[in-house]
Amino acid sequence: MKKLAQTLFIFLVVSAVSACSLVKKEKQEESYKPTPPVVIKLPKEDNGAIFRPEMNVGLFDDNNARNIGDVLTIVLNENTNASSSANTSATKDQKVDLPSPKLAGDTVTKNGKEILNNEVEAGREFNGQGTSAQNSSFSGTLSVTVAKVLPNRNLIIRGEKLVRLNQTEEFIRFSGIVRPQDIKPDNTVESNRVANVHVMYAGSGAISAANSMGALGRFFQGKAWPY
Repeated sequence: MKKLAQTLFIFLVVSAVSACSLVKKEKQEESYKPTPPVVIKLPKEDNGAIFRPEMNVGLFDDNNARNIGDVLTIVLNENTNASSSANTSATKDQKVDLPSPKLAGDTVTKNGKEILNNEVEAGREFNGQGTSAQNSSFSGTLSVTVAKVLPNRNLIIRGEKLVRLNQTEEFIRFSGIVRPQDIKPDNTVESNRVANVHVMYAGSGAISAANSMGALGRFFQGKAWPY
C-alpha cells in the first residue's frame, strides 16, 4: 500500500510539471503570432477634393516597415566566441623546533637519547585550474512583423518561422527593438543592429523527443530531488 502511494505521488508530481510546461509553451507561442495592423477610421468628408484624409496616400513614402503590422526582414548574422581560464596556486610551509628542556642543569635522556626534544613541521599546498570556451554561429533570414511603435519611433518586432518535415517540427523565433534609420532600402535589417534580441531555435517531434530526457528523468535529475 505504501509503495502504491509513493508511485501515485510521483505520477501526480510529474503530471503537474508537464501541465505547467504545456501552459507556458502555449502562452509563448501565442506571443509570437503575427500582429495585425491597426485600422484607423477617419470621418468621411465629401468636399469634392481629389485627395481626402481617409485615402492615406503618401507621395514620397518608401516601403520600409514603420507601422504596426508591417513586415520587416531580419538578416541573421550572429557569431559569438567566448573563453576564459583561471589558475590558482598556493603553498605554505611551517617548521617549529623545540629544544629539549634542561632539568637540574642537564637534558633528560633515556638510553643516551634526548626524549623531550620536539620538532613540528606542517605544509599546505593548493592547486586549481579551470577553463571554459564557447563558440556559436547562426545565419539566415526571417521575416517578422511590427508589434508596437514606441514614442521615439523605434519598432518592437517579433515573429517566428515554422518548418514541418515528416514527424519533426523546427522553429525559430525572433524579437527585439529596431531603429528606423537602421532599416535598409530593401526593408531588411542586420540582426546585430537590433537591440534586446531574443533568438530561439528549437524543434519538436520524434527526433527531438529521442534526444531529450523524459519528464520522470527530469524530476529525478532536478533540484527538487534531494538525493
